[in-house]
Amino acid sequence: MNLPDTPSLAPNHTELPRPTTTPGKPFKETASDGFILGGFTWRHPSRDAARPVVIINAATSVRCRHYSRFADYLFAHGFDVITYDYRGIGESRPASLKGLQASWTDWGTLDFEAMLKRGQREFPEQPINVVGHSFGGCAAGLGASGQLIRHLVTVGAQFAYWRDYAPAHRWRMFGKWHVVMPLVTMLCGYFPGKRLGWLEDTPAGVVRDWSTPTARYEKRPSGQEIHVRNFAAVTAKALAISISDDPYGTIPAIERLLAYFTGSTNTHLRIAPEDIGEKEVGHFAFFRSAYQATLWPIALSWLQNGELAPGTPGRTVPRS
Repeated sequence: MNLPDTPSLAPNHTELPRPTTTPGKPFKETASDGFILGGFTWRHPSRDAARPVVIINAATSVRCRHYSRFADYLFAHGFDVITYDYRGIGESRPASLKGLQASWTDWGTLDFEAMLKRGQREFPEQPINVVGHSFGGCAAGLGASGQLIRHLVTVGAQFAYWRDYAPAHRWRMFGKWHVVMPLVTMLCGYFPGKRLGWLEDTPAGVVRDWSTPTARYEKRPSGQEIHVRNFAAVTAKALAISISDDPYGTIPAIERLLAYFTGSTNTHLRIAPEDIGEKEVGHFAFFRSAYQATLWPIALSWLQNGELAPGTPGRTVPRS
């Protein structure tokens, strides 16, 4: 989904060293409608049918390079990894965003679907796991080949229903993302997020989906019942991680999205910053290497085993 004000790192945070691995190799992949997507692959030299490949779905208008350290970490723990940018963003950005027809649903049904197909083709017989940050968790349910997903980890995943925002931040966030952003987009033909220092430049169709104030995904401008039915095809073991100081990823927001994954086995883990000895984490910081020792092992354990390790911080939210 979106990029909130980035929390500062506490003074005792130091960058942990990057694992000594082969860096991601760039690739191009053509989606079913002919759009060319760009991304990076971390591939072990020898094939192993038992080795999972992890596809990382980014948050709205966050470049896939943001997840490179996390991809390094997964690679160092035995996974092959694919990161990529949605159409209009980063490695998948055309010369101009004006006139680009791209929506949230396109990012799921076309772009993520292309990555599922790439994973199946480039890593034959290997299990496919997915990590989805913010809207990336929603995108994980939109691909027509969602039945390929074995284990799914989402972080702060929701689709920006404004009433689910944390009460203390709700009206400021509503004004920023549901009033100012669409108005600026109308004037420019796309959202010039980089110029404003908010996020990456964003296609107009994505902005329309994001800013529409409806509680149902299928009621967004690009949403349809047929797309929503794709969620039910996902039969993965799914872990939804939410952070208690994330104003976007509140319990109602996380649960709203999880309710679409009717065919999967869902666990919602709620973590407070103090559970890991921090004052703040928020929506964006999970994938910073400062949390390699505290938060990343939670995702790693689930991707490896489909289970929470003993002593995992936080609490599980009861299923309604």
